[in-house]
Amino acid sequence: MSISWNWVLILAGAALILIEVAAGGFAGFDMVLIGSAFVVGGAVGLFFHGLYLGMIVSGVLCALYIVVGRRWVRAHFDLKGASAVTSNTDSVLGAKGLVLLRIAPHSPGRVRVNQEEWRAVLAEGVRSPLEAGTEITVTGLDGVTLQVR
Repeated sequence: MSISWNWVLILAGAALILIEVAAGGFAGFDMVLIGSAFVVGGAVGLFFHGLYLGMIVSGVLCALYIVVGRRWVRAHFDLKGASAVTSNTDSVLGAKGLVLLRIAPHSPGRVRVNQEEWRAVLAEGVRSPLEAGTEITVTGLDGVTLQVR
C-alpha cells in the first residue's frame, strides 16, 4: 500500500485547524491559516496528480502567510485581547444619566445610564441631594457604584 502524501497534507492541515479551534485560538490563528495552506496544497496536488506540486503550493502559501499574511492578520484582528476593550463600567465614565431614586450624602440612590440601572452615590465635593428626574454626569465609580454629580 502506497501513501498519498497529498492526503497526508490534507489530514495534517485539518488536524492543525482542529487543534487551534479546540484549544481556543492559543496560537493566535496561525495554525488555522497554516493548516489551510496544507489543505489547499494537498487538494491541488490531488487534483493535478502531482506530489511535488502539492508540496510546493503548501510551502509557498505557508511562506506567504508567514512573511505577509501574519502581519496583516495581527493588525486587523484582536486575537489575544491586546487592544483596550472598554468594559461596561469603564464605558459609563463621563456619560449622562437620569436620577431614578433620590441620592443624598450618606444615602445612595439609583440612576439610569445608557439604558442600565445603577446604584449611585454623590461624587466628592457634591453636598446637595439629587432628586429623581435630575440629569447627572458620571464622574467615577467604585466597584459597581457610580459616583455622580
